[in-house]
Amino acid sequence: MEKAQAGIAVTLALAMLLAALGTSIANIALPALAEAFSAPFAQVQAVVVAYLGALTVCVVIAGRLGDRCGLKPMLVAGLAVFAVASVLCAVAPNLPLLIGARALQGLGSAFLMTLAMALMRQTASEARVGRAMGLLGTVSALGTALGPSLGGLLIPVAGWRGIFWVQVPLAALALILAITMLPPEPVKERAPAVRLRSVMNRNLAPNLLVNIVVAAVMMTTLVVGPFYLSVGLGLGAPQVGLVMAVGPVISIFSGVPSGRLVDAWGSNRMLAVGLSLLATGALLLAFLPNGIGVAGYVLSIIVLTPGYQLFQAANNTAALADISKDRRGTISGLLSLSRNIGLIAGASAMGAVFAFGVGTEEFARATPLAIASGMRLTFLLAGAMMLAAIAVTIGHRRSARRGLHR
Repeated sequence: MEKAQAGIAVTLALAMLLAALGTSIANIALPALAEAFSAPFAQVQAVVVAYLGALTVCVVIAGRLGDRCGLKPMLVAGLAVFAVASVLCAVAPNLPLLIGARALQGLGSAFLMTLAMALMRQTASEARVGRAMGLLGTVSALGTALGPSLGGLLIPVAGWRGIFWVQVPLAALALILAITMLPPEPVKERAPAVRLRSVMNRNLAPNLLVNIVVAAVMMTTLVVGPFYLSVGLGLGAPQVGLVMAVGPVISIFSGVPSGRLVDAWGSNRMLAVGLSLLATGALLLAFLPNGIGVAGYVLSIIVLTPGYQLFQAANNTAALADISKDRRGTISGLLSLSRNIGLIAGASAMGAVFAFGVGTEEFARATPLAIASGMRLTFLLAGAMMLAAIAVTIGHRRSARRGLHR
């Protein structure tokens, strides 16, 4: 039984790893793609945008298909699509076909990300749900962190096509494991379609709203951080990369322990702790780096990142806690959708706030003082957003308690 459970966990973790790897590995190849296809940056950037766009649009569709047709069959289909799309990316003769293949890969990734979460909830014992969600958080962070470094190693050796070829055997392995390791599901009758409105109840809405806010704040660190470290603090590219790696490394090592804490102390308590750490870390980013430089930035990230992993494990566990089996795919899709909306909002809206604080969108020409001002304004707003998220969570909990006592 333990071996079977381990095989299931490895399979689902590999599926989540592939989805995260596909998200981050292409970014570092953009200069090589621009040179290979003699295209401007704005055009080759579509290689990244096509993947993220298809992923965001399709996560809820993937979840609903999983509920209708079975989680395992749809995950297997998603892995097959991802594998085929990876081959098409690797052999693409021109940029438009590469962009189309990346969109297809994003479609497959939507099934991987959404249904891995739903299946993990379905197959994990009640006492281990938190650590199962923590494991998915760990491999997601690992895939995101591994993408740029793996791509950086492959491109000088195998060219830009190498970053797509390397995903093919991984997807094939995950496909074989999914077919052989995941337990069979009973054949479903032609049940009536579940309306999206019916799963969007008052209990789920706060989890999705807070998920958007937290994802936006975390994306803000990835967008603003490099500019602050390079222009504001004057670090070179290697030093910026090293400092920016601190967060993903902490995520990798804090995911499973976060899940264990959720199992031991409950999702509600750990949700509050995670949000408190996120609020504290965001406010520290507004002040500490401007006061003590790189050390202040790293200390703030050390507080912020474990809070994010605690939040993820607790929020996903809480959102899926009382959901019937025939709706877990849809709920997982909604969780992935809300996270992606938050990532997009963090990159666009919070990036605009940073530009407003700096006083110009040409960050390379801005003074260190102007960059510091933008940093302070952006993370003061991020801290306020996290305090609002805590208020939403407390209000929801009180409302739920009143409902129980009626």
